[in-house]
Amino acid sequence: MGAAIGQILPLAVGVALSPIPIIAVILMLVTPRASTNGPAFIVGWLLGLAAVGIIVLAVAGPADASEGGQPATWVNVLKLVLGGLMLLIAAKQWRGRPHGDEEPPAPKWMGAIEGFTPPKALGAGAVLAGANPKNLLLAIAAAAAISQTGIPGGEQAVAYGVFALIGTVGVAAPVVIFFALGDRSGPLLERLKGWMAHNNGVIMAVLMLVIGTKLIGDAIAGFSA
Repeated sequence: MGAAIGQILPLAVGVALSPIPIIAVILMLVTPRASTNGPAFIVGWLLGLAAVGIIVLAVAGPADASEGGQPATWVNVLKLVLGGLMLLIAAKQWRGRPHGDEEPPAPKWMGAIEGFTPPKALGAGAVLAGANPKNLLLAIAAAAAISQTGIPGGEQAVAYGVFALIGTVGVAAPVVIFFALGDRSGPLLERLKGWMAHNNGVIMAVLMLVIGTKLIGDAIAGFSA
């Protein structure tokens, strides 16, 4: 299980550093329902990541992700494809990054956050965690990396649980700050929101470049084993 956790750590950090979801959480924390919407979003986020993991691990088990202690060929192919997609996302994010003092446009759906109820916040967390292209690719890669180790199902679940928990640190941090500092958290969260919004493209580009390159390298090493 240690090997599985070692494989998924960089992928989990990639999920944790998700600027748009972090901005969404901060926007929820300045609404009248902050104390309920923030935690609801985190629960939804965990459920979204869990859903992807359950599906991939359930499919990978019967498909024999491990062959003689080495990743199966289809796992290496999957890593190669995922890595290539991540490099494409990196290029797109880098080209679309703001220049100078230019302010990047916020997604239109963020305008509705003020009216969110806890169920809507939970649903938003689940969608942003499990259906967001970047997070979806990372979660699939993590589940595949865990499956390839050939460890028992219970240990696979624990390893993926570690991935999900680490991947939740980013969106959970503003909520922790909100409850810890109360009204004093406002200026700090506002600065964090502004920095994340302005640097979203660069953060995403660097993350996708580094992790995509790693997955491609792992796939090449797997083919050569």
